[in-house]
Amino acid sequence: MKLHKSKLMLFFITIIFCGVTFAQPNPMTMMKNISAKILASLKRNRPKLRNNPKFIYTLVKRIIIPHADLPGMSRSVLGRNAWQSTNQSQRKAFINAFTNVMIGTYASALNAYQDETIKFFPIRGGYQGKKRIGIQSQVIRPDGPPIPLNYKLALINNQWKIYDLNVEGISLLQSFYAQFQAKLSQGQTVAQITRTLRRRKKR
Repeated sequence: MKLHKSKLMLFFITIIFCGVTFAQPNPMTMMKNISAKILASLKRNRPKLRNNPKFIYTLVKRIIIPHADLPGMSRSVLGRNAWQSTNQSQRKAFINAFTNVMIGTYASALNAYQDETIKFFPIRGGYQGKKRIGIQSQVIRPDGPPIPLNYKLALINNQWKIYDLNVEGISLLQSFYAQFQAKLSQGQTVAQITRTLRRRKKR
């Protein structure tokens, strides 16, 4: 039996659509795009940043934060036991507070921008079929040796998300985890830690 032309066209459109929908995205392309956008924005907005240094927070929220797995990072820095001891309201409050701290962390680093560029290296072993990968890069400085800057990404709902940042061998998540575990071991609750993070944001 011959397929009607309209049905045949629908068949091919469905195949194409499914291919686009389920194709694994390229994490290197994403990271290069983020890097290009943030560096271009820093250059373009230099006068505004000189007059209003806090404008950097706007750039971080718009360009970087949508590509970060903040819920996953929040679970990791608290640890399994502390996370499971909280309710939904407490988790939401902690994620919001930790997100603001991360925005401030990225903003502080970018405020020191002095015409650096980013060099990315090929992904070891590729990324196809993987759920977690590492991406290595270097910050190329005009007046000093390059700084190793490595990322860990997770594939979540067919989108790559940054869940850790490693600068010169120091993991951002591990640093926060050590801080929070010290507070928890001293008897502080997650709610108390959340309040401390909120106060840090207001400084």
